[in-house]
Amino acid sequence: MLKEQLTGKTMFVKSIDSWQEAIQMGARPLLEKGIIEESYVEAMIQNVLDNGNYIILLPKVAMPHARPEHGSNGIGMTFLHLKEPVMFPGEEPVEVLFTLSSDSPDGHLELIANLGELLSDEELYQKLFEVETEQALLDLIKE
Repeated sequence: MLKEQLTGKTMFVKSIDSWQEAIQMGARPLLEKGIIEESYVEAMIQNVLDNGNYIILLPKVAMPHARPEHGSNGIGMTFLHLKEPVMFPGEEPVEVLFTLSSDSPDGHLELIANLGELLSDEELYQKLFEVETEQALLDLIKE
């Protein structure tokens, strides 16, 4: 399921000015495809402001998301890889963002489970930071 959700929604960027901009950039393909509304992007940013860096799952990896009622029209996920880390509150560096959308409270659980499986493998986790193309990411997911 990860592979299907990510195809065509991967971005590789040298640097970005702020964590808010990183969330907005990660959300852009979902917005363009109508999977989310602008209110969903605002809710993802507000979640970090209100709840801190809970979206940082592992060092340097974040998964921005919000509740479906904040403007989600479907299930989707993007991958944003930053060459230079962006600092989240508390000076926590992030290089990889998996921006997630779901149209129901539990609709994204399979995506999260698959992502968790990928990230729990130390070797695959390390390789994630070396990925430079969508095909390389898809190949890594196949591993």
